Amino acid sequence: MTGRRREYDEDDVRVRPRRSSRPRTRTRPAHSDAVDGFVVTVDRGRYGCVLADAVPDSPDGPPPVVTAMRARELGRRAVVVGDRVGLVGDVSGATGSLARIVRIDERVSVLRRTADDDESTPEGRLERVVVANADQLVIVSALADPPPRTGFIDRCLVAAYDAGIAPLLCLTKADLAGPEQVVDYYRDLDLAYVLCRPGSDLTELRERLAGRLSVLVGHSGVGKSTLVNRLVPEALRAVGTVSAIGRGRHTSSSAVALRLPRQPAANRAGAGADRDADPGWIVDTPGVRSFGLAHVSADSLLHGFPDLVEGSLDCPPNCEHTGGAEQCRLAAWVAAGNADARRLASYRRLLDSRAGEADQGTSDHRVR
Repeated sequence: MTGRRREYDEDDVRVRPRRSSRPRTRTRPAHSDAVDGFVVTVDRGRYGCVLADAVPDSPDGPPPVVTAMRARELGRRAVVVGDRVGLVGDVSGATGSLARIVRIDERVSVLRRTADDDESTPEGRLERVVVANADQLVIVSALADPPPRTGFIDRCLVAAYDAGIAPLLCLTKADLAGPEQVVDYYRDLDLAYVLCRPGSDLTELRERLAGRLSVLVGHSGVGKSTLVNRLVPEALRAVGTVSAIGRGRHTSSSAVALRLPRQPAANRAGAGADRDADPGWIVDTPGVRSFGLAHVSADSLLHGFPDLVEGSLDCPPNCEHTGGAEQCRLAAWVAAGNADARRLASYRRLLDSRAGEADQGTSDHRVR
């Protein structure tokens, strides 16, 4: 019948077939063929790694540095200097080669700092991992020009204790001033220290670095870069090798791990003699203006001042230990001669800094 309206049903509907694709799965490759590596530099998404079985003192020269990128399956997990990782792909280290990091081993320790501890900047209060798997934090401080800043040293000690790594105080420019005031300030901590002068023998320092992964931190101008170049004479050339993407930027602008050279047998003695097989690694970090502690809990902060811990046992529960806390017993503990008053003052400045208040004088606090 002409002009009659036709009714449509489902048989009239044509569905365009979807493009075929493999079903997605959460199963990740096992990468059983991955080789072990050690991250020595990080630069804009590229990672310089040394293979774990590489021979450091080969007659053919230092082991090649493998340039790698992070595999997608690692997600947001960051890779930092000191990480022990699994590598697949081209691990020859040849020019233009690229491997992938497919595994990050569990970290023994993580040293962190909060960038600048300054809420007025976009990166303020941003927690940064300085290095993973460190055994020792070497706090480099000059005895003069510039004078030692105990506020900065205190912050580094707190960060070291919080990370569970041993601190070592390295006092440079000992030809310009004596260490007595600094040593006296930390007399209750039994803090290990070494003295360095221009051209002086570094045997004692090398012994303390042997067999360890040590991180060097310090203000600009304290002689840290000079010390690194004395410990590793090939440091500048080594940076050019490991920073394949960054084109050899100097150690003061990016963190880099450097293998310490093996010393002649005649120069090895004492504690270092037991670790002759491994002279150790040092991680040179950029000169920092402050060592923020916003990531450290208030309880952990107190343990950065072990000379005050016993005095806090008489404080009431949940005592804030600030100068305004009426029932805090720390002032009485110090007045009784059990600790240095300057240590309590430094601790309370750090508490104020953590609370977001102005950290007046902490980084510039000097021994008197």
